[in-house]
Amino acid sequence: MDTTTVAIIILVISFIAMLVLRFPVALCLAGSTIFTLMYLNVPLEVIGQRMIQGVNSYALLTIPFFILAGQIMGEGGLALRLVNFALLIVGRIRGGLAMVNCVACLFFGNISGSAAADVSSIGSIMIPMMKKKGYSTEFSVGLTTSAAIQGVVVPPSHNLILYSLAAGGTSISALFLAGVVPGVILCIALMIASYFMAIRKGFTQKHVVAREDVSKVLKDGILAIMPAFIILGGIFSGWFTASESGAIACLYAFIVTFFVYREIPLSRMWTILKRTLRTVSMVLFLIAASNAFGWLLAYLKIPALVTDTLLQISHNPIIILLIINILLLILGSPMDMAPLILIMTPILLPVVTALGMDPVHFGIIMMLNLGIGLLTPPVGTVLFIGCAIGKVSIGQGARAMAPFALVLVAVLMLLTYIPQLSMWLPGLMNH
Repeated sequence: MDTTTVAIIILVISFIAMLVLRFPVALCLAGSTIFTLMYLNVPLEVIGQRMIQGVNSYALLTIPFFILAGQIMGEGGLALRLVNFALLIVGRIRGGLAMVNCVACLFFGNISGSAAADVSSIGSIMIPMMKKKGYSTEFSVGLTTSAAIQGVVVPPSHNLILYSLAAGGTSISALFLAGVVPGVILCIALMIASYFMAIRKGFTQKHVVAREDVSKVLKDGILAIMPAFIILGGIFSGWFTASESGAIACLYAFIVTFFVYREIPLSRMWTILKRTLRTVSMVLFLIAASNAFGWLLAYLKIPALVTDTLLQISHNPIIILLIINILLLILGSPMDMAPLILIMTPILLPVVTALGMDPVHFGIIMMLNLGIGLLTPPVGTVLFIGCAIGKVSIGQGARAMAPFALVLVAVLMLLTYIPQLSMWLPGLMNH
């Protein structure tokens, strides 16, 4: 075997071995890169240079801003206000509490940008509320975990920012705009599915907001979703960039949480900052390690090899995109979302661009694809959190989630083969 083939084998085997031994993914990326470079006799200074280059980006400012804004609003009673606001909109419908779950998850995803935060915050309110109103625990958990996946698609998804970096600087603003219509489609599809399933199972209770509470719920709801309008409105208008909108959203979240809602003391801000710093540190280390790993992939010409292999199977874009979707769904089961974005984007992006697909469109497909992976064991982070909140087994939660997962897959196919659904808004805004 030639040197390149042996190096690829070392890279793959060392990465998988460290993953099986339960090393953190960032260390798996860095370690396998070091082993391979040692075999190739490439100076190890390269990995340090590439890691530093990976985090030396102005666009990375977007991540801590949005994480901090989400942490502040999540800590300050945002989730309950969004649930009440959703009740005001669709609570009057038969089985409407299930639809409220979908709407509340969409709203919270517009603030947190994280599916895990979505299911933690909304799930802790909606699952007990649905159980109290006669919905089964399994149905409540299955719906909540599935609806939380909206958070990885709609802005300000942290994962869209990671994809932008991994894709070589694809516009974050364009990705945020591209996620709006798919997020609405996801919400509508889940609402329709949850409505018919709730009716079939006999969960027909209505939940009407008292007339005297309407004005307060409306005011609190508008204040709660305002960060989403700040982010999207600023990008739409061109008044500020994604990073600047994140900073403004942080300031807004701080004022509303501590001076309007006033449910937590100002001293809690120190805890929020520490939690944000811990999260950002992990994300930045992962980005740094993946940048070195991605450079090695390019050095070994692995993306070109994958492109040639897939194009040898078929030149039909429909077949190639189906294969890529299946591959990502399979990989999303044993691995977490963020490292997969950073690993697979440099490999698969050349394939889809060779087929004429826009990188922004592919970003939305990848987000939803890997988001579905958050629902599937053995990793299944979102599923595990939902089951823990609902106090059901992973098996029960997975069975209840399965029908909604099929809805997510159907929407994934729709977004894959109808690019206008993702590209219409960025095209309209000339991004």
